[in-house]
Amino acid sequence: MIFQDPWVLTLLIFVVLLPYYTKRRSRSPSFRFSSGELVKDCKPTLKLKFSQNLVFLRCIAITFMILALARPQSLIEESKIESEGIDIVLAIDCSTSMLAEDFKLGGQRQNRLEVVKDVVKDFIKGRTNDRIGIVAFASWAYTICPLTLDYGWLLQNLDRIEMGMIEDGTAIGSGISSSLNRLKDTKAKGKVVILLTDGRNNAGDISPLTAAEAAMALKIKVYTIGAGTKGLAPYPMKDFFGNIVYRPIKIEIDEDTLMKIASKTEARYFRATDTKSLRKIYEEIDRLEKTPIEESGFVQYNELFWIFLIPGLVVLSIEIILSNTILRKIP
Repeated sequence: MIFQDPWVLTLLIFVVLLPYYTKRRSRSPSFRFSSGELVKDCKPTLKLKFSQNLVFLRCIAITFMILALARPQSLIEESKIESEGIDIVLAIDCSTSMLAEDFKLGGQRQNRLEVVKDVVKDFIKGRTNDRIGIVAFASWAYTICPLTLDYGWLLQNLDRIEMGMIEDGTAIGSGISSSLNRLKDTKAKGKVVILLTDGRNNAGDISPLTAAEAAMALKIKVYTIGAGTKGLAPYPMKDFFGNIVYRPIKIEIDEDTLMKIASKTEARYFRATDTKSLRKIYEEIDRLEKTPIEESGFVQYNELFWIFLIPGLVVLSIEIILSNTILRKIP
């Protein structure tokens, strides 16, 4: 047991002095006699002895209350704070091939990019102590949001990603390289890139495997996700009259390269063929990339003031009742 406010215990000094002060005040008798011979044979009764020492009940009651005021506590447990300590960059393909509408969202057909953004939002909301950044890439890579713990601002920047914001193409190597630039100088315990694409590398000055070699040297994992239906996918186009029509087209994903990138960096490659599988992929990566760091937290205590307060009130009540009834002094 410990006391939260031990300085309050100094008041116990006054409790020790209280009987002495009370006896000094009660030295003068209530009745005066001309001679002590008249009362010398009178022996004090038990009631009288209790009455003379009633002050000790008051001292006990005050002692209990002072102990209660000092806030006695017992240790329950020392809490621990778990933090992830990971920096994550989400590299998202925003080339025009992401317009293919082979995924569904809310029961309605939707293009790949909008579904990816919706799934990534859930992934971001599921993290707590990790810094997350976003890189979008097409023919070149562009940092949408640097590493941040401000998830609200991060989600706002995620909504900014649109097809056409970057010249068309698929520069997977540039996407990885730009992500590595955001991670290479950080002091995080874990560093991860989650790259999603639906095509083949056909742009940029850096090959995907060269970028993977750099990631391996920096000890940064690169999870790769190939997004798209196997086979033909409905792709929106405009006909002669300006109306949107859908043409079935086949968009090739370079799965071999994506597998090699993941393998070189000791990560994994995933294939998402629909919205459900895409969600499961991000959920699995979320589970894989949790490396708890235990930090000292706060200590939890159980308040024990009532153990002293209740007996103090009981003793005080007894003292008040006795001093005003059977042990009442009548001068």
